[in-house]
Amino acid sequence: MGPHPAVAAIRLAVRRVLHDVLVAHSASSSCSPSAASSPSTRSAPAPRGSAPRDDAPLVLAACSGGADSMALASALAFEAPRAGLRAGGVTVDHGLQQGSDARAAEVADRMRALGLAPVEAIAVSVGRGGGPEAAARDARYAALDGAAERHGATAVLLGHTRDDQAETVLLGLARGSGTRSLSGMAWVSGADGRYRRPFLQLDRHTVREACLAQSLPVWDDPHNVDPSYTRSRVRHEALPILEKALGKGVVEALARTAQLSRDDADALDAWAARAEADVMTTAPAAAGDAQAVHLDTVGLHGLPTAVRRRVLRRAAIAAGAPAGSLFARHIEEVDRLITGWRGQRAINLPGRVEVRREGGRLVIRQG
Repeated sequence: MGPHPAVAAIRLAVRRVLHDVLVAHSASSSCSPSAASSPSTRSAPAPRGSAPRDDAPLVLAACSGGADSMALASALAFEAPRAGLRAGGVTVDHGLQQGSDARAAEVADRMRALGLAPVEAIAVSVGRGGGPEAAARDARYAALDGAAERHGATAVLLGHTRDDQAETVLLGLARGSGTRSLSGMAWVSGADGRYRRPFLQLDRHTVREACLAQSLPVWDDPHNVDPSYTRSRVRHEALPILEKALGKGVVEALARTAQLSRDDADALDAWAARAEADVMTTAPAAAGDAQAVHLDTVGLHGLPTAVRRRVLRRAAIAAGAPAGSLFARHIEEVDRLITGWRGQRAINLPGRVEVRREGGRLVIRQG
């Protein structure tokens, strides 16, 4: 008799991601100078089902102790050895609740009990920039990046589900965001594709059921039901109302929107990168001045709006504007220097970046 259907589903999702990790690792290893010069020193993968080699690639599970991440840790512990990979875990103590350090230690013990090694519990200090949710996320990813680098991990798996994806898209819609924001969370993200999300096609009910079927203890974060957090209100108020008004299937539709939006955004970004090479030049900086980015206004004017504004955003970031503080309204104002030129004054962007039109050029410089 096979495993419970929910357990089979989470294991299959992780198995597919581990296959991709192995393929990517093999490709990067074969392209490295040392591998090219000494092919005989490369270790072959361990036979399926045997214990992984000590030098096998390491994959970490990011685990908060909740149902999603405990299901992820259990599936990784089961599948990684069968794929010839080492599997470890990381839990992050944000220090936002009383007793969070003891809870993090307990989660680490649970991961060790599943057979994960190495396992690390990391305490972080959460700042205030961008609101509590964004600050906690920034601190968490910084801790995960550090753990991956310390342990030499090839990948870090995250337990985001289809429901999380739907919430992300809905939040983007509420902000009036563009296509990239509506594309939600990527299957693969981070430096060198470090982060992988195996559960984006699984719903939250399935992963919770997998925990129940395996008698895995889970911890439900009270912040997830705290209405002072925007995502919590989306999860417990907005989505249920939408499903009541529109019928079941809203979560699946929003997640599908994310994938369609990502395909479109990727294509537009690629177009913008090609167009940028035709219209942008970088002027050498004079003594004491910042380097300036020059854009050809005639070439920009001939581009579709979506492509042109992507080029403008890329140029502003290249000049020193922080990406997280650069919003659509900023880019729209810069765009008017091209499409509605009436001799306007220079425009100031975040990061002390100034944009002015000089004849047939836009000049973007950090002041």
